[in-house]
Amino acid sequence: MGQNWDAQTYDARHRYVFEFGAGLVDDLKPQPGETVLDLGCGTGHLTKEIARRGAAVVGIDRSEDMIAQARGSYPELEFQVADALTYRPDQEFDAVFSNAVLHWVQPPERAIQTVHSALKTGGRFVAEFGGKGNTASILAVVQRNPWYFPGIVEYGTLLEASGFEVVRAMLFDRPTPLTGDSGLRDWLEMFYQPPLPEAVVAAAEAQLRPKLFRDGTWFLDYRRLRIYAVRVA
Repeated sequence: MGQNWDAQTYDARHRYVFEFGAGLVDDLKPQPGETVLDLGCGTGHLTKEIARRGAAVVGIDRSEDMIAQARGSYPELEFQVADALTYRPDQEFDAVFSNAVLHWVQPPERAIQTVHSALKTGGRFVAEFGGKGNTASILAVVQRNPWYFPGIVEYGTLLEASGFEVVRAMLFDRPTPLTGDSGLRDWLEMFYQPPLPEAVVAAAEAQLRPKLFRDGTWFLDYRRLRIYAVRVA
């Protein structure tokens, strides 16, 4: 996808992306002496948290702007500009971690191949991303969906066909607050590229305000798919 990320705006106004992802690091349980690949590391905050827990971690992202900011914030860590569809590491990792990324990556089979190639046999894949029904209210108004939002059975089937055993899979609602009265507009401007026409943005604000705006805050109707799988073949 041709997303042109503004890393500074992402960190300033969309911190919830990595703040909610902190719980995913708990699922990963990185250990001292382990090697971990952070697939789609963004500006590196969760990469740093993985390293803080003792693992040797490599963060990759296709956005040069994101990687530049990650390197500036955490110069002691290793970051690479790389595409999740084509990346093939020169080492095998104990774990692959990915937060809020895989709904951007299509076709999903190729991203799963990348994860498989990066893992040792017995290595674990811990990921969370947009699941079936994610941002349904917005998509109904905007009528444009550039993302991949699978359900448990659909994504689990892809994993099993690629040599994984699914240990846990959960699809759940996560109403997500956005900053300020312009929160929905900011979200649309950050995550839709090419940009939506102003008339579409204004219509989305007007139509969705009664449903998604309360007590001075926009709440996005996020649904997340969380996966814990192990490479078995």
